[in-house]
Amino acid sequence: MAINSDTDIRLALLQLGKDKNEYLLDQSCTPHKILNGMLLIKIHNPTDDELNSAYTAWKNANEYKENRVNTYPSWQEQMDMQYWDAVNGTTTWKDAIAQGKE
Repeated sequence: MAINSDTDIRLALLQLGKDKNEYLLDQSCTPHKILNGMLLIKIHNPTDDELNSAYTAWKNANEYKENRVNTYPSWQEQMDMQYWDAVNGTTTWKDAIAQGKE
């Protein structure tokens, strides 16, 4: 089986407990090979199915967190809103959070 087009191989390696910084992908098309970045030797390659499954597991585990990051302003923006709300007597921060919850 081939690697799915949406599979992020580096995240799949992370999910498998492998250090994603130690791996490089060769330039060939499928079937690709994963090379050890430090020694440039062939190492135990996870199968395409293992990579697909690992990426799906990572995506399922992190989907909620990713959605929250994209829904709400950054913590820096929220702190700034809270400061200016206190100074100006406005509800900008509260409104932004309420909008994210809709």
